[in-house]
This record gives sequence, structure tokens and C-alpha cells, in this order.
Amino acid sequence: MMADVQAKPFLLLSIRAEERAAVNEQASFVRFLGVTAEELHRIELGAEPLPAIDLDDWAGIILGGGAFNASDPEESKSEAQLQAERDLARLLDIVIARDFPFLGACYGIGTVGRHQGAIVDRSWPEPVGPVSVELTDEGMADPLFAGLPRAFAAYGGHKEAISRLPDHAVALATSVAAPVQAFRVGQNVYATQFHPELDLDGILTRIAVYAHHGYFDPSEQEALGAAAAAVTVTHPMTILRNFAARCRSAGAIQS
Repeated sequence: MMADVQAKPFLLLSIRAEERAAVNEQASFVRFLGVTAEELHRIELGAEPLPAIDLDDWAGIILGGGAFNASDPEESKSEAQLQAERDLARLLDIVIARDFPFLGACYGIGTVGRHQGAIVDRSWPEPVGPVSVELTDEGMADPLFAGLPRAFAAYGGHKEAISRLPDHAVALATSVAAPVQAFRVGQNVYATQFHPELDLDGILTRIAVYAHHGYFDPSEQEALGAAAAAVTVTHPMTILRNFAARCRSAGAIQS
């Protein structure tokens, strides 16, 4: 009798201490990856040390965004942030060595970039809301961006960005607002500056939750919401479907 094939779950690493934002983030990734809630496990970094991760247990790993910044002055970082950075550095050591499927969004691009020797600083901040993204020639040819037009709208918002990539990283997307909107290391480790999981409901949730976190003046909340609603954002979610499909094709297990 043929054995049943069971798909491996995905792992979401979250740095969001704000419960409303954390729940919305997980639900958004579930929806746009095309998995069930049971197939996306969430670990809250910084709350406690990251347990040992056996990559063979997972189809792929996702690192979401949040209030931490790789470029924060060391003396300003909380113990939770320092713990998260130590854990991520150790995890990325093995992820990069194995070229394991990994996708970092927003905070993830600074984290992967810093690990790989990129310059991450405050030269290219972006306000919370829609951003115009353009794929490079390498991005157009990359399977993670299959089905996307060269130029598309996404939602973002960040205090830091990558000013320069190391030579071994492949730039996949750019914008006027931030020169590095996406890059790849090896064949399977990706990072985006924009949020591929954010639709209008998601960005409105983030605007409300982070109104007092220094991304914008709280008095601008209504205007930012209106600006987000004025732009149709549908293409970035394809990245997550492509990521899940690539992971699934290589990550099924026999049971």
C-alpha cells in the first residue's frame, strides 16, 4: 500500500510583542502561503531563547517584521532584542550553510543583510504605506517572483534599509525610496524590504498598532490609512504562494 504523504509545516519567527499585530501577521502568512493554521507554527523571538531548530522538521522558515531594527545602537537594545539577534545569528549560520528555504520580510532583510555583510543603516527610511517596487533583471528571472510584473505596488514602512549589498548577494528588486527591496543569497535564502503578507486590512492593522512607535506622527494615522486604501496591492502575495510551492515540492515527507 502506498504511504501517505504529509507536508512539513512552516515556521514563522515573530518579533512582535503586540498581540494584535502578531495574530494578524500569522493569519496573513497563513492566508497567502495557502496553508492551514496548523501548518504554520509561530515562535516569539526574545520572549525566551530559541529552542534547537532541526531544519529537517520544516518546509521553510519565515522571519516577519516588527519594532526591532538591526541598526539600533547597541546600548539602546533591550535584552529581548539582543536575545533575538543572538538566536537569529546562530540560526542563519546553519540556514545559509545548508541553503535552506528562508524568507525574511522587513526586519528580515536587515537581519539577513547584516549577517551577510551588507550595510544596514538609516539612509533610506520609508513611511508606512504603499511603495512602488521594480524587479531587476535577476528578479524577473527568479522563480520566487514568477507571475509578477516588473513594477508593482506593495506595502512597507521602515526606519532602516540596506544601503549596499555584499558582492555574493543577488539584488532582485529596487525602488526610488530604498535601493534594495529584495535580494537572494544562494538559491533559497530570500529577504524583502516590503511586506509580501500585507493586504489593506493588514496595513491598517499595523498603522493602528504602531501609531506610537516612532514610524510616523500619530496625528497622521488617518491620512496614512487613506493613502494605503488609495492603492491596490495584489501582487506581493504571489511571492508567498511561490515560496510555499517551492518548499512543498522539496519538503514533503513520507509517513
